[in-house]
Amino acid sequence: MPEENKIIRFAVRAFGPFETALAKIWAAYRQQTNCSYELEMVPLQLHDLHEAILVKEGLKNGDWDLAHINTDWITEAYKTGALLDLAPFLQKNPPEDYPQGWTNSLLGMQQFGSAVVGLPFHDGPECLIYRKDLFADPTEQAAYQQRYGTELKPPTTWEEFWQIARFFQRPEQNLYGAVFAAYPDGHNTVFDFCLQLWSRGGSLLDATGHVNINTPAARAGLEFYRQILRDIAAVHPRCADYDSVQAGMAFARGEVALMVNWFGFASYCEVAQDSQVKGQVQIAPVPQGPGGQAVSLNVYWLYAIGSGNKHQAVIYDFLKFALQPAYDKLLTLEGGIGCRLSTWHDPEVNALIPYYHKLENLHQHARELPRRSDWAQIAAILDEVVLQVMNSDTAIDQLLQEGQSQINQLSGKPLSVSKEINID
Repeated sequence: MPEENKIIRFAVRAFGPFETALAKIWAAYRQQTNCSYELEMVPLQLHDLHEAILVKEGLKNGDWDLAHINTDWITEAYKTGALLDLAPFLQKNPPEDYPQGWTNSLLGMQQFGSAVVGLPFHDGPECLIYRKDLFADPTEQAAYQQRYGTELKPPTTWEEFWQIARFFQRPEQNLYGAVFAAYPDGHNTVFDFCLQLWSRGGSLLDATGHVNINTPAARAGLEFYRQILRDIAAVHPRCADYDSVQAGMAFARGEVALMVNWFGFASYCEVAQDSQVKGQVQIAPVPQGPGGQAVSLNVYWLYAIGSGNKHQAVIYDFLKFALQPAYDKLLTLEGGIGCRLSTWHDPEVNALIPYYHKLENLHQHARELPRRSDWAQIAAILDEVVLQVMNSDTAIDQLLQEGQSQINQLSGKPLSVSKEINID
């Protein structure tokens, strides 16, 4: 057994490819450096991860030395003093090609003034993911043309998305038109709400920088969301049980014709041994609503060192090692999404995942959530609004008014960088 003071405790976002990639990277690090430390990786689901590292102050009090943290939580973590400032390490001994080896859209959310509190781990904006084999099938094309009088092609509007989902809904074949990650965890439904809002020309923030959800675009988006999730002739029957990972796994099993989800789940289909749709997947921009445009959502995962850790030198050395191009690529080949520009354009990666180079274009249309220390509380309110949209018949106007009232009651004001960012 290693000495207790030579154990690094790492709170990991539970996802098989993350866990296998990190195990391989740590093994390589120990072999090449003769590091005598042990790495205790503990995979945690989203709620449990947030509670362990922030609610229970695990990063601050030393329960956890290292953690995965997503950009939803980064402002909360920074303002509560949970994270070690990595700027001195980066200035003295930066990772290879830092920062020019990454797109700016993966470097901004973790920077607060001169402080840098995280390093990019996993990315992949939201996009439309669809079964290209189904769309290219001449029989399917002829049947769709006969039924709807129009060509079967990837949808560019939400109405087209819904129509195509109904066309491919074939439960007797274990094939469903669409799947949504509607599990109530403060993330999936919130992301869907934002995409419905933005793709209809709406905004989360008003002119004064405050969150305002009681808008026509929000109402239109939630009306659509309620209708399609209740349409048993269009969607997977387990949407309400699935988070984004489970929805992605259903797609990889060949149960779904199209979905809007993270790019990483398209990539996963090409590298996972148990994928039933390898070579049959393609991506496209998120559909848009009336008066809107194609948008994406950029939420990414970071490595972050806890301010209460006792091993900061060795942990930073490990992160510097893990951020090398070879290990960023390894993460991708395991089923995650590497963050380096070199990985996005790597010939081997693009031969395996033919649309991987499209990541850079997706980032050009991506928005980010507001940087607020109370975002987790706001997300919980939005989550409840969307759940009521799904599970009740209460008028959407009323639900939005009630949700807005709760948001208005929250104390605390936005940081100076509290705005939705359109990445370019």
